[in-house]
Amino acid sequence: MISLSVLRHGETRLLTSGVLRGRTDDALTQKGWAQMHASFDDNFLSNQWQVIITSPLSRCLDFAKIKAMQYELGLVVLDELQEMDFGEWEGQRTADLYQKYPNDLSTWWQAPTAFTPPNGESVYSFARRIDEGLAKIEQICQTHHYQKVCMISHGGVIKYLYCRAQGLPLDSILTMPADLGELHHFGYHQGRLKI
Repeated sequence: MISLSVLRHGETRLLTSGVLRGRTDDALTQKGWAQMHASFDDNFLSNQWQVIITSPLSRCLDFAKIKAMQYELGLVVLDELQEMDFGEWEGQRTADLYQKYPNDLSTWWQAPTAFTPPNGESVYSFARRIDEGLAKIEQICQTHHYQKVCMISHGGVIKYLYCRAQGLPLDSILTMPADLGELHHFGYHQGRLKI
């Protein structure tokens, strides 16, 4: 069984709440760094992570590099752990999108499987990508005999992990918890994810 702790990145320079960051590679603010340092450092001793596996986006990777060096941990970067690609909705405020596309945004909030933002990634494709990332994590852990992993990723990724662990439909994804700088814990074994 892999003990999988997942840390969401902290606050970023796109400070406005309700902005769809997605693949937009915005950097952490000072507060964002502090949020992540607090979550990581306060939990390191109780979790004894052996490796950090991170999204390549700078709001995750920059922090992961520092912590891997500070605690002498392995560091792996997986493209599969990036946030959902919102296509033409990237970097836009949901309030603005609602003004322009009220029906589309409403559908996406209520049943994200029924609508994909223009030129964006469908929820189904996103879920498949995260599943591929989990399979790679399991391979890495088997190869290097890791049992305790800290994964640094994004809100959408964490929300999907909760859906999968609880056997919930993908349309529940936007109702799951994932606050900035917050740590979440899962168990993973032979393709099975649990809380």
